[in-house]
Amino acid sequence: MNTIHYPIDNAHSSTTEELCKQLNSNTPEGLLTKEVEKRCQLFGKNIVEQKKKKNLLLIFLSQFVNPMVYMLLTAAALSFFFREWLEGIAIIAVIIINAIIGFLMELQAERSMDALRRMTQTNAKVIRDNILTEIPSAEIVPGDILYIEAGDIIPSDARVFNVSQFHVNESALTGESMPVEKQDRILNKGISLAERINMIYKGTFVISGNAKAIVTGTGMNTEIGKIASMVQMAEQAVTPLEKKLEEFSKKLIKITVALVIVIFIAGILYGDPVIEMLKTSIALAVAAIPEGLPIVATLALAQGMVKMAKHNVIVKKLESVETLGGTNVICTDKTGTLTQNIIEVTTIVTSEGRLEIKLNTLLRRCDFPLDDHVSKSGGYQTIKKIAVLCNTSELVFKNKLIEEVGDPLETGLLKFAYCNDVDIVPFRKQFPKIKEEPFSSETRIMATLHQSNEQYFVVAKGAVEELIKRCSLLLAKDEIITLDQTTKTKWIHEAEKLAASGLRMIGTAYKDAEESTTELTSNLIFVGLIGMLDPPREDVFEAIRQCKSAGIKVVMITGDHPATAKNIASKLGISGSDDEVVIHGDEMNDYENLSSEEKQKWSNSTIFARVSPKQKLDLVSVLQENKYVVGMTGDGVNDAPALKKADIGIAMGLRGTQVAQEVSSMILKDDSFGSIVLAIKQGRIIFENIRKFVVFLLSCNITELLIVSIASIFNLHFGLFALQILYINIVTDVLPALALGVTKGSDSIMLLPPRNSNDPIINRQRWISIFVYSLVIMACTIGAVVFSHFTIHKSEPWNPEVCNNILFITLILCQVLHTLNMSTDNTKPFFKTDVFTNKYVWFAIFSCIMLTLGTYLVPPVANVLSLYPPSRQDLTIICGFSLLSLIINQVLKRIKLIL
Repeated sequence: MNTIHYPIDNAHSSTTEELCKQLNSNTPEGLLTKEVEKRCQLFGKNIVEQKKKKNLLLIFLSQFVNPMVYMLLTAAALSFFFREWLEGIAIIAVIIINAIIGFLMELQAERSMDALRRMTQTNAKVIRDNILTEIPSAEIVPGDILYIEAGDIIPSDARVFNVSQFHVNESALTGESMPVEKQDRILNKGISLAERINMIYKGTFVISGNAKAIVTGTGMNTEIGKIASMVQMAEQAVTPLEKKLEEFSKKLIKITVALVIVIFIAGILYGDPVIEMLKTSIALAVAAIPEGLPIVATLALAQGMVKMAKHNVIVKKLESVETLGGTNVICTDKTGTLTQNIIEVTTIVTSEGRLEIKLNTLLRRCDFPLDDHVSKSGGYQTIKKIAVLCNTSELVFKNKLIEEVGDPLETGLLKFAYCNDVDIVPFRKQFPKIKEEPFSSETRIMATLHQSNEQYFVVAKGAVEELIKRCSLLLAKDEIITLDQTTKTKWIHEAEKLAASGLRMIGTAYKDAEESTTELTSNLIFVGLIGMLDPPREDVFEAIRQCKSAGIKVVMITGDHPATAKNIASKLGISGSDDEVVIHGDEMNDYENLSSEEKQKWSNSTIFARVSPKQKLDLVSVLQENKYVVGMTGDGVNDAPALKKADIGIAMGLRGTQVAQEVSSMILKDDSFGSIVLAIKQGRIIFENIRKFVVFLLSCNITELLIVSIASIFNLHFGLFALQILYINIVTDVLPALALGVTKGSDSIMLLPPRNSNDPIINRQRWISIFVYSLVIMACTIGAVVFSHFTIHKSEPWNPEVCNNILFITLILCQVLHTLNMSTDNTKPFFKTDVFTNKYVWFAIFSCIMLTLGTYLVPPVANVLSLYPPSRQDLTIICGFSLLSLIINQVLKRIKLIL
């Protein structure tokens, strides 16, 4: 191996040939596989070192930065001040236990996010062994030859050549918001980075055009690697849900403090000892705090993200999981999302007539009708030529299998040519490409200039109605004739008729030219039409039916012909009726100029055709203005603004550009519409599960508040100690809440209308339910004590120890069984609800009961908690009243007094 000079200094002042020598590379063929393996070991991965992960000690200490912890610390300090050493130590122990649980959960959530980040790695196209192939960008090495096109995020620093209208957004590196046109020129050594128009840099992205480039810097030897702080991710912001939960906690603390003051003053007025009232106050403070609430909520969101990732949906932001549940309109592209994205040529139309064909790529065969005469015409042969040359995609043959690299429409054209006995690579070498005007959403045309010996010619393809405007001549039966307006109209009508049957139609054209030709798309010779079929995905029909049942509106937005769009929308059941009007992009005014009637029309429509990226952005704005929560799909670089504007931006994982994936909230690994619906369903389930454990935790804590308050106000002979409440919270809070967080969800969740995004987690009806639950559990718990005294112990005076033990165990059992009240589907029998059939709920219930029994078997713990084994009669009463609380609450749920 020749010596490799790396890292490269002043690559911008060197020619491509000089760089190839320095890097021991080859521009036409790229690096050899064996050479790549050596360079991987020598230079390492093409990754920028991320900022150091948060120190484990800092993660642990951050668990103490919480208003609820501050209140517990205050309670502990008061206990120590009044020499209640045991209670003070117990409160500190609980704080530490909660911190450990929070630490472990945050660690698990961070590992889940790391797993998601590994799933979202980007790929890059490189030429190796003279073959264009796609690899993870981390595997790029110095000397690699890149092929980069619109929508790509540039994976490394590189020197460009073979440039075609290549514009790059370098704002992430230079701060310059305007795209920079790149050119293959030799520059002076001393110029600034922003002026190096022959260089591209890692982390920037391509706006338009395409180019090849030789890699001059990877990993930390890139410009952005040298200033790695620019690409370090910002700290994770607090999600809206966490803010809402923190608000709950603060409200509870305020209520508790007020209650403590009232009861403390009342006790002093009654003549109760200050120490006893202090103990009551501490017990109230401890009872009010649902310590595990924020932790469990964050973990539920993180676990939900991992679960969705297993179903081909990568959700990049925690808050997006919350938004998913409230999505009520999905704006989706047609190609590859609603359809299979397996595009094949089925129809060719030339001046000689229409030809229906059937391709077989395995046998390399194209079947024609018996009476075929079109395939022998000059028009058909010219279309084959255009299909190969006006094309940037590749077919790679590996072990008799064909790997498609590039846009599915273009690979479909290559398969058509391949089945018609065109050898693609030699054919392209025979007619080398000199210049290119890439396809754009504005022109909807692509054109390339090629050399044939000493002559030059242009080939073009694109939307029929756009391309035919640029044509002045027509290839008719091997003759070239004038193309008048009447004939143009006939061709457009023919295209519309075929589009109405569901075909995707593109026009083809060519012309002879000079090497110096600048206008590639003027005065063209029209050749004919290519009809391509992209059948609907099989799972889309059911997914759209689910959307309609769930009150989610589906809007199809496509760049295709309106007739094609309407045909597919009708087949899939998106459109409400056959008479539904398709809104054409030409009819859509800018957002600033829209009347209220036009905005309403947009909001009511479900099919948009020939729509530009700017119009997509305007549509999102109109829908959001009408209070819709919008999910928007996109794959191109020009879709990025609409994806960012939408409440949920959904990028395609297979055909989506890296820029689209970067700005989106969600990535579909399989590009399937069914995956979007699955994600919305999971989003609803996750949010519903969060509601379940919030209701559960709050009702348990309010029950404890009520018991302590009533015991104090009415000066009862029994009550709960602070240590006992701490223990109850540890036993009944964490495990059942975690189990509720992984409930599979109700079968009817997609039959409900979308949640209003402005609705609080706990609305008025749920607050009523929480207080009813708490009152029932409190009544049954105190009822067990009273019933035991007046039946089993009626001949004895009130025994505070016995009463306290009955109160303690009954409350634990009531709260543990209360987990089964958290089902939201009351139409199913109790034994078939989502909560009852959740194995994790039963594991939590069993574990809580075992932990409670265990306290009696460990004398030191029993002594600290002042526990004594109850008699069999008392145990029967405890179990009976615990079951009674469950039965009463279930009856109230079934008659719909509570949720």
